[in-house]
Amino acid sequence: MSRYDSRSGDPTSYRDRKSDSGFGVTGYGGSGRSSSSKKDYDGAESPRKFDLDGLTPFEKNFYVESPEVERMSEKEVEEYRQRREITIEGRDVPKPIKSFRDTGFPEYVLEEVTKAGFVEPTPIQAQGWPMALKGRDLIGIAETGSGKTLAYLLPAIVHVNAQPILSPGDGPIVLVLAPTRELAVQIQQEATKFGSSSKIKSTCIYGGVPKGPQVRDLQRGVEIVIATPGRLIDMIESHHTNLRRVTYLVLDEADRMLDMGFDPQIRKIVSQIRPDRQTLYWSATWPKEVEQLARQFLYNPYKVIIGSPDLKANHAIRQIVDIITENQKYNKLVKLLEDIMDGSRILIFMDTKKGCDQITRQLRMDGWPALSIHGDKSQAERDWVLSEFKAGKSPIMTATDVAARGLDVKDVKFVINYDFPGSLEDYVHRIGRTGRAGAKGTAYTFFTAANARFAKELIALLEEAGQKVSPELAAMGRGAPPPPSGQLVWTLEKIFLDTSWWFSRSRSGLWWRSSVELIHDDLGYGNDIVFCSENRKNLTEPLHQPGPARPVNSEFNGGMETTEYTQPYHSRLLFGLTRKTFE
Repeated sequence: MSRYDSRSGDPTSYRDRKSDSGFGVTGYGGSGRSSSSKKDYDGAESPRKFDLDGLTPFEKNFYVESPEVERMSEKEVEEYRQRREITIEGRDVPKPIKSFRDTGFPEYVLEEVTKAGFVEPTPIQAQGWPMALKGRDLIGIAETGSGKTLAYLLPAIVHVNAQPILSPGDGPIVLVLAPTRELAVQIQQEATKFGSSSKIKSTCIYGGVPKGPQVRDLQRGVEIVIATPGRLIDMIESHHTNLRRVTYLVLDEADRMLDMGFDPQIRKIVSQIRPDRQTLYWSATWPKEVEQLARQFLYNPYKVIIGSPDLKANHAIRQIVDIITENQKYNKLVKLLEDIMDGSRILIFMDTKKGCDQITRQLRMDGWPALSIHGDKSQAERDWVLSEFKAGKSPIMTATDVAARGLDVKDVKFVINYDFPGSLEDYVHRIGRTGRAGAKGTAYTFFTAANARFAKELIALLEEAGQKVSPELAAMGRGAPPPPSGQLVWTLEKIFLDTSWWFSRSRSGLWWRSSVELIHDDLGYGNDIVFCSENRKNLTEPLHQPGPARPVNSEFNGGMETTEYTQPYHSRLLFGLTRKTFE
């Protein structure tokens, strides 16, 4: 029997273990005083005084180093962490484990891990499991697809098995908060798979579906609840459950929950949970808002970062960014699908629900097997679309950002950002739907002039991942707006010249041409410098108005008919030297 398993009777059944003490209804729980203690985020004694009167003690430190891990020298530990890009913070940090056997997980858990086909722990699991099993609060920061879900679920199963069994009216022991319905359902599937052997029950609480089945699950008693914040608060206020028994709290995709405005709901939920709980705080990014929330909810935590704390993309994903116009997007998408469609799953991201439905409708009219998923669809329809996509019956799925976080669909070979997202963090999470669990993937992104403000950060992200940056994107990163056709537009200089000029009217538009070409040559720009008429007001500072124009000649030059007009225009001209190409 595992050193973590304090069960008596049937060694495979959590439910056959007898409770040492009951839980009352006063305060957070029953009688007694908790044996656990909390410290604040920086490691000092917390200034907040916990009222632990009436709380039943609970065990949360289950970690015992295996002989193999114990034999690792400090140098070996440091080399292992460097090789797997593990950065740690905190006091008394345990050594990382190298194999699943080093964790000492119960055999029934290890059997499920073996069945799932895992060869070795991922970096977040190698360092996160010993941290979580020691019972301390934990901050885990790692890219999507890194195995964070199992990093907190397997210690949660160990934690549940060490607690007294639920009594009638008790709420869950483990609470996992997730930002979206899809992520919550996925977590619950993993909890069911790995917890079934010890008969640990779990349920998923989320909006958009009838409450009845969820209420029945809660009334029957479940050890693990995975929930979105809004529906959980509804259940608590309706007295269908309570959080008095929660001793293991997980906030998954904390950055996304804050992005979605769940801050007040999270605070309300956490205020219902006993203060000496163990809290695990998981995020793919570490913005200031996420850090501030962590400082309020966690005490004396470990912190583990996989890779750089700065925003970065999965290096297993090939990233291709195409500079195009809005009108070119659909034709570009169809051409791309013709090139890459081989039966593999393709996920296409849109910014809006309306756009998602429109593009899906157009794709289906053109014969492409596409379905869409977004927040306005019923949960039943979303579940059906997701199941069709996972089964490969509909290999193309369009989605809003509802599908960008945490969804684990095997064999998504291509991700297409039809619309660029509103932040680089969302970009990283979108493309993270491919290249998961060690697989390779490709992400295509349509980038327009409206997205130019993200160019510099996107270039840094691409360069960090060793990806090629196109000249067009590089120009946008330097502050040059893109041409409608996707070609390089601007080289901007401010020069005061005394000159005269004429303008030309051609089939491709109205151009202002300078008559001082030698000066342009001296500047290194050559004779192809042109001045677009649409920018005339910004480019010229005339001292007097030009006289009437008169036609001089008409010629056929380079396949384009041009009629020239002369206009004496002696002025001090502010030149914006521009290389311009129209569609």
